[in-house]
Amino acid sequence: MRNIFDLTKEELENYFLSLGEKKFKATQVYEWLYEKKEYNLNNFTNLKKELRDQLLATFSTDLITIEKKESDHLTHKYLFRLKDNNFIEAVVMEHDYGTSICVSSEVGCNMACKFCESGRQKKIRNLEAYEIVEQILVIEQDLDIRIKSVVIMGIGEPLDNFDNIIRFIKIINDPKGLKIGARHITLSTCGLVPKMYELSKLPLQINLAISLHAPNDKLRNELMPVNKVYNIDTLMQGIKDYLQVTGRRITIEYVMLDNVNDKLSHAKELAKLFKGMNIYINLIPYNETNHLEFKRSSKKNILAFYDCLKKEGLNVTIRKEFGHKINAACGQLRGSMKQ
Repeated sequence: MRNIFDLTKEELENYFLSLGEKKFKATQVYEWLYEKKEYNLNNFTNLKKELRDQLLATFSTDLITIEKKESDHLTHKYLFRLKDNNFIEAVVMEHDYGTSICVSSEVGCNMACKFCESGRQKKIRNLEAYEIVEQILVIEQDLDIRIKSVVIMGIGEPLDNFDNIIRFIKIINDPKGLKIGARHITLSTCGLVPKMYELSKLPLQINLAISLHAPNDKLRNELMPVNKVYNIDTLMQGIKDYLQVTGRRITIEYVMLDNVNDKLSHAKELAKLFKGMNIYINLIPYNETNHLEFKRSSKKNILAFYDCLKKEGLNVTIRKEFGHKINAACGQLRGSMKQ
């Protein structure tokens, strides 16, 4: 039985057409699910009973369940239990411009980035689209809020789960779905270049973020095994092509690791890579974990790195910290369940 939150509106329209029904029924179902937040199909009163019975026989509306929740000032971290008893995470952050969520895309991750807690947890499987959608639905219900923006940056590499991620984006972006504007959706990748090309050809106006974290191949090979497949030259060509095809600015993510990638020489290398390009660099203070040896750069080093990039003419920000006092780093809460 397929979960109904797995269907785009177009897929639901085709389902109703296959039954000899009008496709506007799909809009009615979407309104019940995503606007009225009604998940009992029996209560879809503008559908005839025979059709409700058909839906009940065909689709599930089961939601993932909250296993654990930790909260800090402006931050809430959720651990979810899936139907197969695997665990995933999501983090909610309250900004002055609205509430954002960082969702997971896989159970575990095969990218094995050395500084990432999720990198210790090998990939078990992809998440289905509905399991990503439900991270938003369950949290909105729990906190009685509306999520304004979405970052696909939790456990997993989104472009390694391409088809389900695109379905997820279509569902949450739909005007009758969760109505989250494309420009409020950010997909973060460690650099699966062929999938970046594929993404650029889709009619989506979402934001793309690249997890770079090192300005040269030697260091990036040590930190991120993906660089041995798609090195910086290959990635840079992918970035340039993406910019040309989409006309959309790209975010370059750079986690600040003490005495690893935070020297001024690294900043100058980074500036040389991106000078004159339509990008901005987001410097990320590292969220330390008990299981990995990396430490966050000092505030002094982060500011010096920032100043160097600004002087080189780059658009750069330092990410505001969220959840430093709880297990907010990617994979931490799930990792605590697996010790």
